[in-house]
Amino acid sequence: MTNRFALGVLGRASTLWVDDMLTRVAVIIFSKTYCPHSRKAKDIILTKYNITPLPFVVELDEHPLGRGLQAELASITGRKTVPNVLINGKSIGGGDDVEKLHLEGKLIETVKSMGGKRVEATAIESEGKRRRRRRR
Repeated sequence: MTNRFALGVLGRASTLWVDDMLTRVAVIIFSKTYCPHSRKAKDIILTKYNITPLPFVVELDEHPLGRGLQAELASITGRKTVPNVLINGKSIGGGDDVEKLHLEGKLIETVKSMGGKRVEATAIESEGKRRRRRRR
């Protein structure tokens, strides 16, 4: 009985935590530190773009409510895996989805359209592009 009660309390805490974050943070990356797809999504979003306010990263394997948070996200978004990138509470998918949007040049447009007035996004130019443009 204690275990069932404890699970109920943790589930409720996870629901409250996710609800609170979704109202306060425009872009959230739910991730796991050891996951290569999570690393890919974080690398693209955090190093190739300036997104304001800065995306909030939640490492589920390090968070005390991690399992409950992942279960809550699955019920909200339908995605059971990580990464799970949310903009204004709506999932844009995982690592492969973020990579596809990036390679197609649609990630900024997606972030801006889903983020509305809460989010600004621009691409960070690579050093190679800056050098080539200066030489012209």
